[in-house]
Amino acid sequence: METCLSESSVSPPHAGDSRLCWLDNLRIALIVVVVAHHAAQAYGPADWWYVEGEPRSGALATLSALDGTFFMSLFFFISAYFVPASHDRRSGWSFVGGRLLRLGVPVLVGALTLVPGLMYAYYVHYRGYPDISFARYFTDVYLGVGERPGDWSGPSWPDLQFGHLWFIQNLLAYSLLYALCRQAARLVGSRHAAPGTPPRPTRVPGHSALAGLTVALAGVTFLVRVRYPLDTWVPFLDFLQVEPARIPQYAAFFTLGILARHGDWLNRLPVQVGRIWLAAGLLGAAFLFTVGADAPFFGTGGSNGASLLWSAVDSFLCVALCTGLLVLFREKARWTSRLTQALAADSFAVYVIHVPIVVALQFALAHRGLTALESFALVTAIAVPVSFGAAGLLRRIPGFRRVL
Repeated sequence: METCLSESSVSPPHAGDSRLCWLDNLRIALIVVVVAHHAAQAYGPADWWYVEGEPRSGALATLSALDGTFFMSLFFFISAYFVPASHDRRSGWSFVGGRLLRLGVPVLVGALTLVPGLMYAYYVHYRGYPDISFARYFTDVYLGVGERPGDWSGPSWPDLQFGHLWFIQNLLAYSLLYALCRQAARLVGSRHAAPGTPPRPTRVPGHSALAGLTVALAGVTFLVRVRYPLDTWVPFLDFLQVEPARIPQYAAFFTLGILARHGDWLNRLPVQVGRIWLAAGLLGAAFLFTVGADAPFFGTGGSNGASLLWSAVDSFLCVALCTGLLVLFREKARWTSRLTQALAADSFAVYVIHVPIVVALQFALAHRGLTALESFALVTAIAVPVSFGAAGLLRRIPGFRRVL
């Protein structure tokens, strides 16, 4: 076990770069939460999932709702934190090409392999249509080459979608938008600033800034959810799969990740600020488990008080838990080892491949007489090590390491 000695010198997670090892440990924890979140989907929330008809648990529904308030926003923040240095190491077009390779290829390959496999399993088990081969399903139904059935029960036609790969797809879009903004800033800066002028130092966010962020997020989120409730997914430009109800949080935390890198916020954020917001977030989480995420005074959308209240709670938990966890791991997880380095390096691949593993386990445990909590615990306990193991093996295959 080694202590982390290079916190002030942060570089993108590429081979040979020094890193904040506590941030690696946070990424590992978050990817475990992602796997557990999807393991709970069949047994808790009423959201659509690949496996149906299993016992349900209100506690797991609340756990899923709590996860949704912060964990993907924190992923966007951490991912964005490494973007500026990656861009600075390359020219604009080289950065774009690297992003297309690292993010675009997994999305494209996953959308043509992993996701159709998952959708085919759902089609065969729950759609009620005559059985067809996977090859025919892929061409006729998934790609939409065949004629749409008159009694089609799917949410859209064809079945083509990106599933859990939406995060990588959205991250790619944000990264390309960042490159475009940098290019525009360079053109403007060349006219108004001397070359090499350092950016102005930014103030580290304190309680007032975080409170203001919470209020702003709650207001914008509520306005968006008037038209687009939670779990409403729409295609943007017929390619980008987005959940508008979450865009304010995701876009804000991606932007904050960029600002944090330029302002060195991760090292400068006061411990006391992190502790207070973490404590507040944990109290909010305890309150949520006490009343349940399905409480009648919470609403997922619309122009009503319930939607406004959940937008406020959602935004508060997002800011509080993201801030608190960043400081907690910075102060308490400043160590590294070969194992944690390997797990962190494999975390992106785990995100790409874990859902088929989770769904296969959920199908295997279906109708076994287990309670929702028992099934959830088993799926999580098996899926986490299997996903990391499979990711490690995949990344040893020549060529896979470049994109995973």
